[in-house]
Amino acid sequence: MNDTASDTRDIVVEEVFPYAPETLWKTLTTGELIGRWLMAPTGFEPVKGRRFTFQTKPAGAWDGTIHCQVLEVIPNESLVYSWKGGHEANAGYGSLLDTVVSWTLFRTANGTRLRLVHAGFVVPRNQSAFETMGNGWKKVVPSIGSIAGEQD
Repeated sequence: MNDTASDTRDIVVEEVFPYAPETLWKTLTTGELIGRWLMAPTGFEPVKGRRFTFQTKPAGAWDGTIHCQVLEVIPNESLVYSWKGGHEANAGYGSLLDTVVSWTLFRTANGTRLRLVHAGFVVPRNQSAFETMGNGWKKVVPSIGSIAGEQD
């Protein structure tokens, strides 16, 4: 097997919610609400160029900090941020990760279709993160709808 062979994979999760894009947008861009469906961000604001972090479980040489930067903001339509973490010395959980999270909202006749794309998992290096986060996002996205429903 060639150790340099790799492939890039993306996680895609879509769900339709019976809420206006503005309601889901608030849930995606309010720090306190993000903390309820994902992790509490430090320094987040939906402003292009803004840097912020999430803190998760450390592993090996990685301190558990996820470094993010807002790359795109189109209110009620699109939020994109980088998602970087891990350490080059780690294998499996906590391996070096350099990805992008994109949230896109599409108005529908009865609400909003929310599309998450978490792109750029390099496998085999990021296989553990790809599997774990793939399963995690499938639980997170529906919880966004539950929290949005409290705001509506």
